[in-house]
Amino acid sequence: MTDGNQAPEPKVRAAFYIDGFNFYHALDALGQPHLKWLSYWKLCKNVLPQRTQELVGVTWCTARHPSDNSKAIRHDALVLAQKCEGVLVRTGHFVNEDRDCRGCGNAWKHPSEKEGDINVAINLLRDAFHNVYDHAYLLTADSDQVATIRMFKSEFPHKNLTVVVPPGRERSKHLHAASPNGSIQLNENHIDRAVMRQIVMKAGVGSVRRPFEYDPPAGWVHPEDRPK
Repeated sequence: MTDGNQAPEPKVRAAFYIDGFNFYHALDALGQPHLKWLSYWKLCKNVLPQRTQELVGVTWCTARHPSDNSKAIRHDALVLAQKCEGVLVRTGHFVNEDRDCRGCGNAWKHPSEKEGDINVAINLLRDAFHNVYDHAYLLTADSDQVATIRMFKSEFPHKNLTVVVPPGRERSKHLHAASPNGSIQLNENHIDRAVMRQIVMKAGVGSVRRPFEYDPPAGWVHPEDRPK
């Protein structure tokens, strides 16, 4: 506690690292396209204990789908919107990998996302080395990131890390056990409260309109317009 002659304790610096591919599929499974048009910055800020922590950075690791034009257009819009919101975007890529069916003999090309999980790991660890944050939040359900957490704990024993589980995904026992500060489970309400306005803009960055595929259903009210 502090008295009138003492300065308040400085807030803990918090930074989020989002596995975009993993998070997208969790959002898609909710079956409500308008929830994909959300501010990652606002979502992350809402998760924090705001009396004791301040958000200093959000890094979203994603990739642009190369073979589906409509998906690419929506992705480009979301990238610009996140940049307007203050999110750092790290972009990977897709490759077409050979797939075949042993039963029927058919073969095809399957687009596979690359770099996403690596970008999450290297950005989280790099920012720790540069002392960007005191507490990292890792938004993923991918247990491959256990290796990232182990390295983090080894190199930065005085920093904290919490796993944030995407909505509708099971809490990975491996991630939870490895995380120094356990895990937080997101739900649909977390996502709903962070949905952006139809038009997102920021001076020096640009402006973007929500793709019509992400228009909310009739009767839905934006969180900022709801009764307090």
